[in-house]
Amino acid sequence: MQRLSVQAPRSVVMIRPHHFSPNPATAADNLFQGTDAARSASAIAAEAHREVTRAAARLEEAGIAVHLFEDEGRATPDSVFPNNWFSTHSGGHVALYPMFSPSRRKERRHDVIEMLKHRYRVQDVIDYSGLEQDGVYLEGTGAMVLDHIERVAYAARSNRTNEVALERFCTHFNFEPVVFDAVDAAGRAIYHTNVLMCIGTDFCLIGLATIRDVARRDEIAERLAQGRVVIDLDHEQINEFAGNAIELQGRNDRVVALSSRALQALRPEQRAVLEGLANLLPLDVPTIELAGGSVRCMLAGIHLAARGALQAAA
Repeated sequence: MQRLSVQAPRSVVMIRPHHFSPNPATAADNLFQGTDAARSASAIAAEAHREVTRAAARLEEAGIAVHLFEDEGRATPDSVFPNNWFSTHSGGHVALYPMFSPSRRKERRHDVIEMLKHRYRVQDVIDYSGLEQDGVYLEGTGAMVLDHIERVAYAARSNRTNEVALERFCTHFNFEPVVFDAVDAAGRAIYHTNVLMCIGTDFCLIGLATIRDVARRDEIAERLAQGRVVIDLDHEQINEFAGNAIELQGRNDRVVALSSRALQALRPEQRAVLEGLANLLPLDVPTIELAGGSVRCMLAGIHLAARGALQAAA
């Protein structure tokens, strides 16, 4: 068994939507969203439900504990992406985040936080959601990609990533902020950092070409290369969600969870490098990806110490 890594959580929270649909309220700045005119809304919702069910089962087969919550409401089309509204941190800390779209603020759930308190050792919950009243937003581990080993928070500027909120988070949680501008091939701002970047224990997937400032790009690449293999993704691979992955601790080895679409976008040599560092766990979520996010967005990693029974089971 590989040594345990603070970068790779052993358990996750997932939300299984009963009325999933791509959210029109977020389409203006989430350029990764898509449509499917060939299927009815009910067919799309039913398939999204099945995709989450299958993904949760595959994660559990790999030895990852999945806390699966149901969302039967119709007012939260993006609820399948819980990593945006909360995050968890070693030492027993939980953060709640301010969300840009009013439709997404309804995703915050008391029962999820209560489960965390019951099953894991939670010391405090820091709630930043009140910043929404000031037009200040920081959409969790979508807006930030956290290096839990080096204590660095990488963040691409956008209307969903406010630097004041980021500084506040970093002060509370002891991270160093590293902020940069990131754009797609057409020069449009990328809405979330986690679609262009994934940090694992021994590797980093990153779309370096998205970082507009060359000096900043080189600085970040050099920093990431200290102790990690940097796998550079091109714009096309970013569009295929190759950067939207997450490293998890499985039963025997660390795994990289990513979508089947993302895995297919990797070049053979990139895939070989990743396979040498962790097991690859592709999940089939093409319907979920219509909403502009992929596997990383679907999984809220739990970086908390488990209470007795769960810890023994793990």
